[in-house]
Amino acid sequence: MSFDTESFRADLFAGKHVLVSGATSGIGLAIAQAFHRLGAHTIATGSSATKLAALRDDASLAGLRFAALDVRNESEIDTFFSGLSRLDVLVNAAGVARPRDEYADDVFGAVIDVNLRSVMRLSQAARALLEQSRGSIVNIASMLSYLADADVPAYCASKTGVVGLTRSLAHEYGKRGVRVNAIAPGYHRTDMTRIFWESEALSQKIVSRSALGRWGEADDLAGATVFLASPAAAFVTGVTLPVDGGYVSGF
Repeated sequence: MSFDTESFRADLFAGKHVLVSGATSGIGLAIAQAFHRLGAHTIATGSSATKLAALRDDASLAGLRFAALDVRNESEIDTFFSGLSRLDVLVNAAGVARPRDEYADDVFGAVIDVNLRSVMRLSQAARALLEQSRGSIVNIASMLSYLADADVPAYCASKTGVVGLTRSLAHEYGKRGVRVNAIAPGYHRTDMTRIFWESEALSQKIVSRSALGRWGEADDLAGATVFLASPAAAFVTGVTLPVDGGYVSGF
């Protein structure tokens, strides 16, 4: 499945500037590609030099700008944003999980730092530019914002925090016309979920609980993100939209 550009006007984001963090693979990359295909000047960031180099050499991604950004480093973030003259949409997609290891204090803190604190760091760094454009932020929460998974306590805590932070920033930033929303992905085929979809037994268990009876793809998340950032959602803020094929509602 690929992003359905026919659902949106081809020039919907023409002239707009979009930044997507954690966009060197999976969900973040799919979202960055979607905005690019709809005419936006899109910057996709990541911290892996190897991944960034490979993406820059990929002819199918021509026109999409890739940049290095460590979302854990506040001074690096400040320097990065000082080089931007305009921003209309910020998508906070950087995220990590460390199954079972998250019970160690240092690992727990590291996951929280990337998944939750970076959302605050980037949002604050982008705030002035977004106020100028009356733009919007879309954060990436998770179905684990609502469900428990004993293997990833820090991931669950951080993604639950993203929902609360989204609501708080919506009320703070809304005073200057900036909307802040989130999407909550379910089980989508990405590198992070590979251990599940490569196992027939685990995959079937997941599919059987989904209302739509299938795995999600990264591109399934692009449409919801584009909608929340678009004029069609001009009066929508503080919302977390589940994009999980009905998985959570089945419990």
